[in-house]
Formats: sequence, C-alpha cells, structure tokens
Amino acid sequence: MNHLPLIIKREYLTKVKNRSFIVMTFLSPLIMIGLIAVVAYLSQLNKDKERSISVLDESGYLSDAFQNSENTTYSYLEGLDLNTAKKLVKEKEDYGLLYIGKSISLDDISNHIKFYSEDSPSITIISNLERKIEKRLREIKLQQDGVSMQQIEASKIQINISQESFEGETSSKMDNIVKLAFGGIAGYLLFMFIIIYGNMIMRSVIEEKTSRIIEIIISSVKPVQLMMGKIIGTSLAGVTQFVIWVLLGGVLLVVVTAIFGIDMAQMKTPQQDMVDQVMQNQGAQAVAESLIIAIGNLPLLNLIIAFMFFFIGGYLLYSSLYAAIGAAVDNETDTQQFMFPIIMPLVLAVYVGFFTVIEDPHGAVSTIFSFIPFTSPVVMLMRIPFGVPLWQQGLSLLILIGTFMFAVWLGAKIYRVGILMYGKKPTYKELFKWIKY
Repeated sequence: MNHLPLIIKREYLTKVKNRSFIVMTFLSPLIMIGLIAVVAYLSQLNKDKERSISVLDESGYLSDAFQNSENTTYSYLEGLDLNTAKKLVKEKEDYGLLYIGKSISLDDISNHIKFYSEDSPSITIISNLERKIEKRLREIKLQQDGVSMQQIEASKIQINISQESFEGETSSKMDNIVKLAFGGIAGYLLFMFIIIYGNMIMRSVIEEKTSRIIEIIISSVKPVQLMMGKIIGTSLAGVTQFVIWVLLGGVLLVVVTAIFGIDMAQMKTPQQDMVDQVMQNQGAQAVAESLIIAIGNLPLLNLIIAFMFFFIGGYLLYSSLYAAIGAAVDNETDTQQFMFPIIMPLVLAVYVGFFTVIEDPHGAVSTIFSFIPFTSPVVMLMRIPFGVPLWQQGLSLLILIGTFMFAVWLGAKIYRVGILMYGKKPTYKELFKWIKY
C-alpha cells in the first residue's frame, strides 16, 4: 500500500500546527519590517538634519562654489584667521569649517584644504564638498587655459554602444544588468531555501529518531516513502510559511509607511547616493526607459518555467541529502562533519554564478557548472536570462532529476539502516557500509 500521501499530510500538518512554527511564521515579518522601519526612520532623521558649514577661503578661487541646499547651509567667513574662525564655528555649534588655504597654483591647492569638525564628518558631506571643489577648480583651470565652459559643454559626446547578435537580436548594458539581477535573485532564493528548510528536514528526522517514534513508523512504511514524505511535507510547509511571509510582510510594509510616514527611499548608503547622482546626470528618464525595455526583452515564460523546475529539482536533491544525514546521526552536533560536502557545492555555485556568468555566461566554466547537478540549479538559473538553448536546459534538468533519483535511492539506503542506529557517531566508512547492505 502506498502510504506516501498520508506521510506527506502528517508531516505538513505536524509542521504547520507546531507552536514555534506558527509563532515564527507571524513574528518573523513583524521583526523584519520593524527593523526596516527603524533603519528607514533613522536614515530619514539623518537626511532631514539641517547642517551649517562655514567656509574660510583664503585662496579666492571658491567664493561662489557652494550653494545652499535643502538641508545644508553655507556661510562664508571673511577677514578672519584660521584659529579665530575655528573658535567662532565651535561657538556657533556649526557642523564644521571648510578651510581653503593660500596656494601657489591650482595644482597645489589640494594640499591646503581641510575640514574641521567636532565629530567625524559624514562621508556623503565630504564627497559632496570634494565634487563641488573639483568642479569649480576644473572650470577655473580651463578658463585660464583659454577654454570657455560653452566650448566644454559643446565638446561633450555621450557614447552608447548598441549591441546586436549575428542573428539580429539587440541588447544593451541595461539588459545585462537586469538579466544578472534576475539570475542573482533566483539563485540566492534557492540557496536560502535549501539552507533553511533542508535543516528543518534534517532536524525533523533527528527528533523522530531520538524519540523512538520512528521505530513504530518504519515497521509499516518503506524507508523511501518515509523519506520522500518528509521531504515533500516539509517543503509544502516551507512554501506555506514563505507565502505568508511575503503577503504579511507586504501588508505590514504598506501599513507602517502609511501610519508613521516613513519614506523607505531614505534607506540609502552613500554609494547609492552617488549612483543616483550619476543617473541624474545621465538622464534618469532615459535610464528608466531602458530599464523597462530591458525587462520586456527578458524571456519571461522561459524564466518562470525554468525557475520552477530547477528550483524544485535543486531543493529536492539537497533535501534528500539532508534527510540522509539526519538519519545517520543522533543529534544535531554530529551533523557538522557531514554538512561541509553539502554546503560547499552551493557556495561554489553562487561564486561561479556571480563571478563567471556575469563575465562570460556561455563560456566553458559557466556551461560546465550549469550541467553539474549540485551547481546547475543556481548557475543555470543565472545563465538562462542571457539566452541558453532549450536543449541545454532540458539536458541539465534531466541530469538534475536523474541525480535526485539516485540521491533518493542512496539516501534511502542510509536512512534504512541509520534510522535505527543509536549511541554511536557514524563515519564515512560506516555510511559506505550501510549503502551496501
């Protein structure tokens, strides 16, 4: 009799009815959104903070280089020496003092610029000051060389190389960025899903083994059915938890931003601010249009179908290994010696994906690792947006499925013997003996 549906149902209901599972399912989004809201709120406070910067320009070159912005006010000091200016700024409790000393030439002025402040200044503030000074000094130097700003602006030429395959398919740099982003997100999701719910399967097997419940179950159920039931049941529970996280997290994010007036866009690092400024200089509208076109150029149907199959296949393959490890040991501490061979292919797949696929998605390294079953779920998902022939996708999927079936058979061998073994820490040599039984 096929007990697989009953085992799947039992595993699923056992997981979703567990008190800790229910608490973490609803508590995790609250904690995550709470942390995001706190970071956004603190970032917003930092962005809204008004700063007053005094400027003492003894060079005479930067008298009109600094213009007041929404949160930064510049005030020029004249007729003061440096020590007096420092005392005045400190008494006024200004954010800081920008001092530009006298210099022999424009090339030497960088050695005479200092920023004085009570505390360490913001990286963004210093970067903005540097850009303003560089821009103004560049203009002055060009004017001294007899070049007007009108000539400079007229001489600027923006190059955007069009990309097209020999078959006539067009692409762009933005296309490659979007493709890499999709592949990276897909690979990272699979990596995290395997780590989180693979461990859940392993702990579930260890718990039943130590409680001796498994001795009763194994008397009427085949090891393969029991292992598959655990894998599928726990996977469905994980999918349920993940869907609840996404839905609840989205609702909480909207509610928190609406009630507390928090702008999530304020969560920007200084590097992101620099990127935004570059985009504004290049034309944000043009970038947005190219982004929409790049998303439209993606083979969305192929990506969705491939994501489902490779995601499921990769998860099932690694889950069978996690279940076998759980059956071989008595406690979670003993699993560490067997975890390394499982984690390493996943880590390797992520590194190959991010450091090889981005540079050469159809090169020998990327292609080979997209066929190796322990790395193909991540690497192939990252390659597909760049255009992978269907025969390669199909062959990689067949190898993955075949490896999964072999892993289930192998895991069931270990499962059958190890599930009833107690009190002894197994070795790789003993596992090999169990497989031959």
